[in-house]
Amino acid sequence: MIRRAKASDAASIASIYNYYILNSSTTFEEAAVDEQIIQSRIIAHDRLNWWVYEIDNQIVGYTYATIWKPRSAYRFTVETSIYITENYQLKGIGVKLYEHLIEELRAGGFHTLLAGISLPNDISVRFHEKLGFRKVGQLEEVGYKFNRWIDVGYWELNLKK
Repeated sequence: MIRRAKASDAASIASIYNYYILNSSTTFEEAAVDEQIIQSRIIAHDRLNWWVYEIDNQIVGYTYATIWKPRSAYRFTVETSIYITENYQLKGIGVKLYEHLIEELRAGGFHTLLAGISLPNDISVRFHEKLGFRKVGQLEEVGYKFNRWIDVGYWELNLKK
């Protein structure tokens, strides 16, 4: 079941996210986050909701969008993110969650969605391309994590085409 995230979901979301922080270059955060940090992120923007996927009252994934840049001319562009627990990856949950997020953003009047993907990451690239995103650029060695430089590719989905 997909539903809007609540502040009370923050501990479960932090648990999912902390796995990625500590074990992957999917995110460039390097220190684990706590419940309060996630709560503040969930309520940070009135127009941007977080969404969770629940199975048997357990959150197994979540997705959200953030303001891409603070300048007013960027107000119709957001950056999207999604995280699924290890045991539930590649089961279609991510597609359902992201499709839901995309439709909510379309209904909210957003024009362009961006996904920054640390490279290499073939699974994430295929996932985004399956949902209509196309690669629009790559920044070389912009992140440094686990003692190595990491490139970030950007994929874009234009909601008005």
